[in-house]
Amino acid sequence: MGTAFAVVLVFVGCCSNVVYLELLVRQFPGCGNIVTFAQFVFIALEGFIFETKFGRKKPAIPVSNYFIMVTMFFTVSVINNYALNFNIAMPLHMIFRSGSLIANMILGIIILKKRYSASKYLSIVLVSTGIFICTIMSAKQVVSSDGSEEQGFYAFMHWLIGIAMLTFALLMSARMGIFQETLYKQYGKHSKEALFYNHCLPLPGFLLLATDIYNHCILFNQSTPVLVPVVGLTMPTMWLYLLVNVVTQYVCIRGVFILTTECTSLTVTLVVTLRKFISLIFSILYFQNPFTAWHWVGTAVVFIGTLLYTEVWSSVQAALRGAGVKERKAE
Repeated sequence: MGTAFAVVLVFVGCCSNVVYLELLVRQFPGCGNIVTFAQFVFIALEGFIFETKFGRKKPAIPVSNYFIMVTMFFTVSVINNYALNFNIAMPLHMIFRSGSLIANMILGIIILKKRYSASKYLSIVLVSTGIFICTIMSAKQVVSSDGSEEQGFYAFMHWLIGIAMLTFALLMSARMGIFQETLYKQYGKHSKEALFYNHCLPLPGFLLLATDIYNHCILFNQSTPVLVPVVGLTMPTMWLYLLVNVVTQYVCIRGVFILTTECTSLTVTLVVTLRKFISLIFSILYFQNPFTAWHWVGTAVVFIGTLLYTEVWSSVQAALRGAGVKERKAE
């Protein structure tokens, strides 16, 4: 029951979150900072009330360790959302972030001196190739969409900065994962506590982005008013989109947290990967984002590589073999 409920939370929460993020970004492409800030405030407030019991509960992991993790987490969150300012289409953004497993593996080899099976190395090649194909095809679209050669070059360079930001965020996220792994080995797993401190401690950092956040608050206030059905109140459309985005982000994170306590890491990875794929398909069909045949090829290669990494095929074969053995014994 708990697992099924968690899977529903992940799919409903995360897919809805992507939809409302795209609605926000399409209206105001530079709204990444206010979206990140709102998500951090909401999750930090929830954690302060229910996890730390209004600050009365002491952390199991020293706060000094959280400061290192928080610096990386804040950087990744801000850069990922800010990259949308640089002509990065939402489907490409999702495909790029699907490479997180592989980035984690590469840094594991470099930093922790880990060694993996041949199938794992093949998955690195597949995911890297898939992301490369999608990136190249998106680059062609950016250049061809602008009229003059000079405008096309400027748009391409602008887009290239966004790609560099996504690449940096991907590697930084993987480095954070390795740091988190070493912390959990030393102090034990405290996912809810980490979730709270990762969102609470970075809040002063948003002072650096205060001007941008304030400007977008004014822009959001000027958006078309809409009647909220259940409550019966009228509020600007963009604030409603932001509210739904924040709530669905929380639902998604809670679903993933429940899954980590109920299932193996393999199951969690598979569910999150399938969720990303469904979000991608929905983004393409509903918002009619430009997606060529080569984009589909690249996407398929990325997800095949991800499933290969998680050893889903071997797990399914093992389960089928186990079922076959049980049937023969019953006979």
